[in-house]
Amino acid sequence: MNYKEIEGGVTAAKGFQSASAAAGIKYKDRQDMALIYSEAPCRAAGTFTTNVVKAAPVTWDQDIVYHKPFAQAVVINAGIANACTGAEGYGYCKETAEAAAEALRIPEEAVLVASTGVIGMQLPIDRIRAGVKAMAPVLDGSLESGTRSAQAIMTTDTVKKEAGVQVELGGKTVTIGGMCKGSGMIHPNMCTMLAFITTDAAISKPMLQAALSEDVNDTYNMVSVDGDTSTNDTVLLLANAMAGNPEITEKGADYEAFRAALHQVNETLAKKIAGDGEGCTALFEVKIVGAETKEQAVTLSKSVITSSLTKAAIFGRDANWGRILCAMGYSGAQFDPEKVDLFFESAAGHMQIIENGVALNYSEEEATKILSCPEVRAVADIKMGSETAMAWGCDLTFDYVKINADYRS
Repeated sequence: MNYKEIEGGVTAAKGFQSASAAAGIKYKDRQDMALIYSEAPCRAAGTFTTNVVKAAPVTWDQDIVYHKPFAQAVVINAGIANACTGAEGYGYCKETAEAAAEALRIPEEAVLVASTGVIGMQLPIDRIRAGVKAMAPVLDGSLESGTRSAQAIMTTDTVKKEAGVQVELGGKTVTIGGMCKGSGMIHPNMCTMLAFITTDAAISKPMLQAALSEDVNDTYNMVSVDGDTSTNDTVLLLANAMAGNPEITEKGADYEAFRAALHQVNETLAKKIAGDGEGCTALFEVKIVGAETKEQAVTLSKSVITSSLTKAAIFGRDANWGRILCAMGYSGAQFDPEKVDLFFESAAGHMQIIENGVALNYSEEEATKILSCPEVRAVADIKMGSETAMAWGCDLTFDYVKINADYRS
C-alpha cells in the first residue's frame, strides 16, 4: 500500500472548491444544494445506473462524459430526483447548466448535474437557479466547505460520507477525495447513490474511465440495502491535472498506484453507504473465499447480502446460518454445500458456525455477542479455489418500513 488516508472530501485535491445552499427545493430546514468547481478544466469519467428508467440528470451527464471535451463543475440537489419527468425535466438540466455556466463563466457543456430524492416531481427551477447564483460567489476550497457539501446532498442519510487519500505518482503528491450519498433504494449495479470523486492527477480520459469502470465492480456494485436499483445512480470522477505528475496514458506502475488509491476512496464510500442503510443498526459484510472464479464469489456474496431473511436475522442478532446457506444455494452459482465452512466475526470475536455444511457445537450466547456489534461479517469458505469477493449491506429493521412508507410525505 503506497497511499495514505487523509481527512477531507471533494475539496481535498488541488484546485477544487465547493459550496452549498438552502434552496428550499423540498426540505425547509436545511441545505439542499451543492456545487463542485475546478479551477482548471477536468477530464471526466462516469458510471451510471443500469435501470432502464433513467433520470434526466443521468442522460445529461452521460452526454457530457461520453461526448464533450471536458467538465468543470457539478450542480447537485437533494429532495427531488428529476426522474420520470419527461422533456420538461431534461430541460431543467439544461437550465441548471446555463445558470452555472453564467455564474462561473464556463461553457454550459462543462456543467454536470445530479439530483436525488422523490421520483416524478418536477424541480422548482427558479429555486435551483437561485441556489446556483447564491453558491457561486462563496465557493471555497477548505475541507469544511467540502463537508458542508457532503451534508447538503443527503436525503434519508443520517451521516455525511467523505473519503480522501494521497499517493505519490512520478515524484508528485496526488490527492483523490470524494463524497457520496446513499441510504435507501440501494442495490448492486449501482445504487440510489450519488458519488463525486475529484483528483488533481494528470491522467488521460481513457485511463480515467478505465480505472473507474473497473473499480466500480468491486465497490459500489457490491453494495445492497434493499434490492432496489435506482433511476439516478451516478458516479462522477473529475481529474484536473494540477498535481503536475507525468500524465498517465497507459497501464503501468503509476496507473496501478492510482487505481489502488481510487479503490480505497470508493470502498470507503461504499461501506459508508451500506452502514447507513435506511433504519439499519449494523453494517453487514459477506466474504466468500475459496471460490473457483471471481464471478462465482461475487454471485454468492451478493445473494447473501440481499437475502431479506438473513438481513432480518442480523437485526435479531440471531446466528441463523441456515438462511445464509439457503441464499447461497439459490444464487445460481454451483458449489458443494457439504464442503462449506462458515464463520461470524466482529470486534467482539471470531467463531466458526458450520464445518463441511454441518453445524458445530457453538455457543448461541457468544454468537449473539459477535452479532451485536455495529459491524459484523460472515465468511463462507467453499473450498473450490483461491478467488474471493466481498459484499456490503445492512440489517433489515422495523424502521426501514417506517421510513419508506411515508417517504413522499
